[in-house]
Amino acid sequence: MEHWDHDGPILEIDRLSISFFTRLREIPAVMDFSVTVQPGEAVGLVGESGCGKSTVALGVMQDLGVNGKIVGGSITYKGRDLGAMSQDELRQIRGKEIAMIYQEPMASLNPAMKIGRQLIEVPMIHEGLSESDAWARALEVVGDVKLPDPERIMKSYPHQLSGGQQQRIVIAMALMSKPSLLILDEPTTALDVTVEAAVVDLVKDLGRKYGTSMLFISHNLGLVLETCDRICVMYSGEAVERGDIETVFNKMRHPYTQALFRSIPLPGADKTERPLKAIPGNFPLPHERPPGCNFGPRCDYFRAGVCDQGHIYMEDVDASGTHETRCLRWREIDWDKPLIPEEHREKPEAGRVVLKSEDLKKYYEVAANALFGGGEKRVVKANETLSFEARESETLAIVGESGCGKSTFAKVLMGLETATDGTITLDNNSIEHIPIQERDTQTIADIQMVFQNPFDTLNPSMTVGRQIIRALEVFDYGETEADRRDKMLELLDLVKLPREFADRMPRQLSGGQKQRVGIARAFAGGARVVVADEPVSALDVSVQAAVTDLLMEIQREQKTTLLFIAHDLSIVRYLSDRVMVMYLGHVVEIGTTEQVFAPPYHPYTEALLSAVPIADTHVEKTRILLEGDIPSAMNPPSGCPFQTRCRWKSKVPGNKCETEVPPMVTLASGHQVKCHLSAADFEGMEPVIKIAAE
Repeated sequence: MEHWDHDGPILEIDRLSISFFTRLREIPAVMDFSVTVQPGEAVGLVGESGCGKSTVALGVMQDLGVNGKIVGGSITYKGRDLGAMSQDELRQIRGKEIAMIYQEPMASLNPAMKIGRQLIEVPMIHEGLSESDAWARALEVVGDVKLPDPERIMKSYPHQLSGGQQQRIVIAMALMSKPSLLILDEPTTALDVTVEAAVVDLVKDLGRKYGTSMLFISHNLGLVLETCDRICVMYSGEAVERGDIETVFNKMRHPYTQALFRSIPLPGADKTERPLKAIPGNFPLPHERPPGCNFGPRCDYFRAGVCDQGHIYMEDVDASGTHETRCLRWREIDWDKPLIPEEHREKPEAGRVVLKSEDLKKYYEVAANALFGGGEKRVVKANETLSFEARESETLAIVGESGCGKSTFAKVLMGLETATDGTITLDNNSIEHIPIQERDTQTIADIQMVFQNPFDTLNPSMTVGRQIIRALEVFDYGETEADRRDKMLELLDLVKLPREFADRMPRQLSGGQKQRVGIARAFAGGARVVVADEPVSALDVSVQAAVTDLLMEIQREQKTTLLFIAHDLSIVRYLSDRVMVMYLGHVVEIGTTEQVFAPPYHPYTEALLSAVPIADTHVEKTRILLEGDIPSAMNPPSGCPFQTRCRWKSKVPGNKCETEVPPMVTLASGHQVKCHLSAADFEGMEPVIKIAAE
């Protein structure tokens, strides 16, 4: 079956409804959903978890499993109804005509088979190519996805590649049969931001080179802005707004789209002057959707008797029919009305130094052949001479990509690991050598941690209230069980959870609610230093705003020192007072948030800032793509840790960058950078993020 000629849309989803059937009931996952993808176009499908965006993709692939059924509407590919095709016809199309790239690259790769073999299977099966022709095409595609040394990569097994390399192989696999339609389901969630920037660039180039049409599924509005031509916003199983990127971002006409943008930290948001606004309430469960508009119960413009009646249809906003919204009141709403901050918040004054780290080192010894032992020992330098101070009421962000040593540092601080060298002092007592089992109750209560994934930290078989009371027992709080129960209820108030949640089990809570329980537990002993390790990266955008806001509020009340470990610089810029940037165990830059986000930068900070996707059409960014992957801490480069990927290296005379670790240079009061560049080089640096005038 050849590619058939077709001059209409590549993909047309028309009033699609998909339900999942359980013994008890039908659960509608997608209702009345339409979207079109024209030839050579990239369409972004945006929404928060559970809105049905991945279900749409599985519907297109006709892969809904045993329980899923299309109960209304149609999906046509190049004018032919996919639902009416036989299994044989579908097999011809899947993989060859329509390819899908999933969120987790390892799920699409066979761990026991070399990369090259996995790539040549596709054209050999689908197109009957000979092995040598298929190998030649695979080499070309591996080159196209910007992987170094394609021959070597094709002879490797998946586990020998980094996450970013694996994801590129999955993209290469999808491109092997030159599909007409590529569906990408959150393809960069598992990647570091500098690698994500390179993969996004790659996807755009390939779209141009192969003329592939794309359906890009994401919850990250910044990424959609960088990759797509048009956008479709989903909420609770329905499309609520569709249009081209420029229009929807700047002239949105649906309250949910507006609420989404108000909850993400765009340039200009500020925790005291312009705080983010979280979306109130919770996402409705599929079998508990409200009557009328699904977004009604959480909407600022809801009107009883209007918005809660009957089915609400998509309406055209402009005469051309390219911008549509599912809102009855869009004509009456004043969309340009600025968001008034409820109250001006006082910026907390940073107090005395609570925590101090001096020349901290943490080395691990690993056998070179870790699987079978034996062989010479190698040293992994996870933290290299780390020094900083953190004050009362201050938020210090620790930023860096995977493998930079930020979580190792958190472990030493918590006493889960002990330091190799250097000191960490808490109120002038050094704690770096005291493992957690030997720490006194006070120290344990003083330093607490909130983890990235709220699902892993709660005991699934114990009620929420009981888990908080257990923490209070550990901290020796109160005289009686009744004292502890009262305190537990106060802690639920503190994290804004209803008191009746005390009797609920973790499985009855959403991700954002579980994270609040984790925060309540961390503050149970009146913690003075809280280490938050990526506390919001597993949560939806609308919930992120509420949780970060909650942390800020508790910090203001309790004068907590917050160490915020993150890789998302937008959130860091929004809530931190000072920022420490790490790369491969080294602190490469430290300063106030203003100092770190404005030039002069450390070359790595500059690349990090350039890589972060920002959902604002007025932002102009300098593109700095880093070559290659983050080196391994087992085998770091000589000299400066960043020299293998640095675009400024040629400015430094001699090969100093390759032979000497740079000194910490003070650029301004409180602003230090570990770099060999001269003062003149630093002065000549341009800002990476500029906001264009209206």
